[in-house]
Amino acid sequence: MKVSQLGEFGLIEYLKSRFSLEEVGDDTACVKVGESLLLLTCDTLLEGRHFLGSYPMSAVGWKGVSACVSDLIANGGKPLYLLITLLLPDVELKKVDELYEGITRACEFYGVKLVGGNVVKSERLGIDFFGVGLAERFVGRGGAKVGDGIFVSGTLGDSLAGLELILMEKRHYEDFELRLIERHLRPTARIDYVAHISKYANASMDISDGLSSDIQHMAKRSGLRFSIQKEKLPLSRELLEYAKRHGKDPYSYALRGGEDYQLLFTHPPSRLNPFLDMTQIGTVEEGEGVFLDGAPLEAQGFDHFKS
Repeated sequence: MKVSQLGEFGLIEYLKSRFSLEEVGDDTACVKVGESLLLLTCDTLLEGRHFLGSYPMSAVGWKGVSACVSDLIANGGKPLYLLITLLLPDVELKKVDELYEGITRACEFYGVKLVGGNVVKSERLGIDFFGVGLAERFVGRGGAKVGDGIFVSGTLGDSLAGLELILMEKRHYEDFELRLIERHLRPTARIDYVAHISKYANASMDISDGLSSDIQHMAKRSGLRFSIQKEKLPLSRELLEYAKRHGKDPYSYALRGGEDYQLLFTHPPSRLNPFLDMTQIGTVEEGEGVFLDGAPLEAQGFDHFKS
């Protein structure tokens, strides 16, 4: 059997059962050091798989840091340190400069210190980000409770629309299109949610592979039924305009679009914070599975070995 037959998450489940990897399942590992909870995570960007060679290198650097710290934030951690392994072809030094300009700018924005790493020669450009954070309480994807509201931050589907616009290679982009492209190239991890997730969330993860896929993991780990409503999915004005212009269903983008790096979390509806851009999209119930408007929802998002 080849790994493509299992898929990314099937492979993870196989490794867990084959080698008794009990703690694998969340995007970060939580290690207790003295009285502190240390969160550890890693993320990789590979040219041709996660970004195109035509992308601005500063955007690649920004996006990689954002993806890494987003995992720490989603589990209730404050991002602190970053190490980078650079897989590097024999490129112009200017390209490396631009990459690290984006990395350092993102580190400054998130309050993260770049403290080390490694460099290895490679046939294709790749960057592996290893992040370290500190948490008062670890919030995994398996803690949802019956009666919890299901919430998301921000708006969904913008990054996918931005990617499609980039692939169109238009000579001129309108302002709303440029904003969608920017959300794909330079997403912003929700550092403003750290305290809320840490204090109130019962279950939490970030949306990196698409809501329809990521919510499946949370429902399965929690062992409960997640019921969501399509009309409650938060959509940006830019995505609505894009869908209108191209005859697309904007809700499809919200369900299957990855790399928004918004947060998916559950807690009692009474904990809704009016000072954060959160939207309740459903409710956690007795049972199992994920349902959209009463019908079973299939995973439509990104899988490394099937997409």
